[in-house]
Amino acid sequence: MNRSAVFLVVAGAIAVAVIAAVATMSRGPAFVARLDRDARFALVRTGAGEVRASFRTDQGWLTRHPRLSGGDRLPDAVRKRAAAAVAAVPGIGGIQWRNRGGVVRPVAEAGVPAPLHCQQEVEGVLRVRSIRFDEASAAAAPASAAVLDEVATALRPCVGSIIAVIGHTDDAGAEPANLKLSRQRADAVRMALIARGIPADGLRAAGKGSSQPLQGVAPADPANRRIEFTVIESVPIHPTPVDVPGAG
Repeated sequence: MNRSAVFLVVAGAIAVAVIAAVATMSRGPAFVARLDRDARFALVRTGAGEVRASFRTDQGWLTRHPRLSGGDRLPDAVRKRAAAAVAAVPGIGGIQWRNRGGVVRPVAEAGVPAPLHCQQEVEGVLRVRSIRFDEASAAAAPASAAVLDEVATALRPCVGSIIAVIGHTDDAGAEPANLKLSRQRADAVRMALIARGIPADGLRAAGKGSSQPLQGVAPADPANRRIEFTVIESVPIHPTPVDVPGAG
């Protein structure tokens, strides 16, 4: 290989590494760490330094929809100003207050709609049809493309929510392999939803193997090869560049 070819290969590898690093920084722990830092600065700047912003859900997953707590003795005007300052941080979605009793309440903002019922909408779609998989395959059957379209449509009004995509298998084969396959199926559906415009940062994939067969269905029944969705945290938001594919 001549020097020019070597240079092109090295330059290409560097470019790929840089792109991957930028992509990684735009989401995940590094992204949330930046939101946390900016939120703390916004709270101090508005005189609400004793208020804390948590960027984890009750299940321990990272989220860009912080829950504010503390500052119970602050005047309402200061709390409102602090919440507005945190909400204005680029990349942050809807915010909530957790009071001393542990009750979580959305921050009231003009123009923000009430939480939508994505869970019921998706369950309604899957009650009629399901996302099917062939035996030992992580690829959704071609006939499931229309179902995925309907699921994406049902989830789109709740962009900003934390949505679990949970894979299941029948009990054919060893359970470790079933667990791996169920997670692969959940990942495949997650990617299919991302391709249909559902933001990646709100989708969490998990696999349950054959441990949770459908009620009244034999564990070996192929109907257990399925995907279920759980809206863990419904947070209607003002769309930001993070929520709109291709924006920015």
